Amino acid sequence: MGRARTEAQDQVADLLRTAKDALGLSLTFLSRMDGETQHLEVVETSLPFLRDGMTQRQQTSICQAILDDRLPAVIPDIAAHPEARALPAARYVRIRSFVSVPVVLSDGSLYGTFCAAGFRPDPELAQRDKSLMDVLARAAAAIIEPGVQASRRAEAIHRRLEPVLSQGGPSVVLQPIVALATGQRVGAEALSRFPEEWAKAPDACFEEAHSVGEGIHLELLAIERAASFFDLVDGYIAVNVSPAALFSPEGAKVLAELAPDRLVVELSEHDAIEDYARLTASLEPLRRSGVRLAIDDVGAGFSSLRHIVQSAPDIIKLDRSIVAGVAIDPVLRTLVRSMVEFGHGCGAKVVAEGIETAEDAAELTDLGVDHGQGWYFGRPGPPESLGPVAAPEAPWPPVSLRAWPTPTSSPVLPTSASTRN
Repeated sequence: MGRARTEAQDQVADLLRTAKDALGLSLTFLSRMDGETQHLEVVETSLPFLRDGMTQRQQTSICQAILDDRLPAVIPDIAAHPEARALPAARYVRIRSFVSVPVVLSDGSLYGTFCAAGFRPDPELAQRDKSLMDVLARAAAAIIEPGVQASRRAEAIHRRLEPVLSQGGPSVVLQPIVALATGQRVGAEALSRFPEEWAKAPDACFEEAHSVGEGIHLELLAIERAASFFDLVDGYIAVNVSPAALFSPEGAKVLAELAPDRLVVELSEHDAIEDYARLTASLEPLRRSGVRLAIDDVGAGFSSLRHIVQSAPDIIKLDRSIVAGVAIDPVLRTLVRSMVEFGHGCGAKVVAEGIETAEDAAELTDLGVDHGQGWYFGRPGPPESLGPVAAPEAPWPPVSLRAWPTPTSSPVLPTSASTRN
């Protein structure tokens, strides 16, 4: 039984059947040429010994001889061409007539060939048949190009990621998180950094890695790198974790092996969560062991509020979009004040991200924000750049003892206009 075809291959098969019926030949196929091998990707024929997925050496194919102008595109009788008679398709498959045209993508690159063949000479094959094949080949190129581009993109991402993965993941730096009332450090967030020549933000790098099936692996390497700093710095370390990594057996294992009383797991507003019951189940053993949960990027969009209501976090991290300029913007002040009242009412600490000025830091302190993070307090850097933490704050109550709205309740909060670091 042949392999299952994709939707695009089914569409190409329709074009091949059109060519087969119009030319009255026994075999039509779309091939892909990779420089060494000709892959018969879609084959339309009643002959059982010819099927999708067959290959042959590219240099010994009739198609390559036509591409090299050693044979004409339309061959009514293979016997009239000594070079064609010597090729495997004529000797073993016994093809006797042939039409082949190139399949060219929009960037001008050669994908392969669109071909029709017969098992007896056909003196009626002519240039008009090539013209029809050219039209059908262009249609086939339009159908397959999105998949080709996606495959090329995935290959490029894999090539770019391979050295990073082989070297143990991205480099990791720490940015201090301080108590706004005292300016003393309480912890740090671990931030991933990728090669500068990529010219991509870290969240884009993780997104690309997830798109090719390497996202969880990359995240866990970054988390392990961050965890290696536990022996070098005091205070907690916050690590970004996607739901996909959290739900994976590998992720659960890695997180369970870290120091629970010093670990904060951050979930982003931008990470879609479809199953909150699964999220709660995945987090429960971690949180009971002492791991704290933070919801990141709060205020960047409405979904963060749902994250908060459903997951009862220990920390609410206000997005820089509602923090920057809070000292001069009354609307932002109102929004931050509401978030602080809500968070404190539910027993959560509130952290403001992206603080860059003394004025904003002072205003956030007056509004009751607990902790701050941003260039005003320190840029991301190596662990040795961090100062010691302040005296421990009052312990946070266990999750099971904290009051929290039930999942059916919906707090009314001001909305704002709407990244994993």
